[in-house]
Amino acid sequence: MPSDDPKANCPCGSGKPYEQCCQPMHLGDPASTPEALMRSRFAAFVQKRPEYLRATWHPDTRPVTLDLDDSPDWTSLQVISSEEHERRGQVHFRAIYRVSGEWGYLEEVSDFVKEGGHWYYLSGETGEGVLKPGRNERCPCGSGKKYKACCL
Repeated sequence: MPSDDPKANCPCGSGKPYEQCCQPMHLGDPASTPEALMRSRFAAFVQKRPEYLRATWHPDTRPVTLDLDDSPDWTSLQVISSEEHERRGQVHFRAIYRVSGEWGYLEEVSDFVKEGGHWYYLSGETGEGVLKPGRNERCPCGSGKKYKACCL
């Protein structure tokens, strides 16, 4: 499991230390925006925190149980767009993962709703695909290195 060391960079890709980014939300602070909630949910997938994911899922669409044992290794996140209008929000993102040595991505346009001062994930339109990084491209793991010098 990836580190949830508070001093390490947050798994959501913000570039901030975990303790200044997603950890406060994981410990119960409400997310300030739909994008902040989405980033904290990505970090929760990375860290395998099903209880947090269920708690931030709207009760109307929340699964009864959530098992992350077969979840892929989530490696990086790219926020494509984010918008907020009063109590509704939408975030378009692409999350990169690795399964059995193969790279893939999940792209989603997620809908969020704010109730009682808390943002909740409502639903999303998803698509998946396979990534085939070139040797000289940036590694999809998010390290910033060339693929050939990192995860090849």
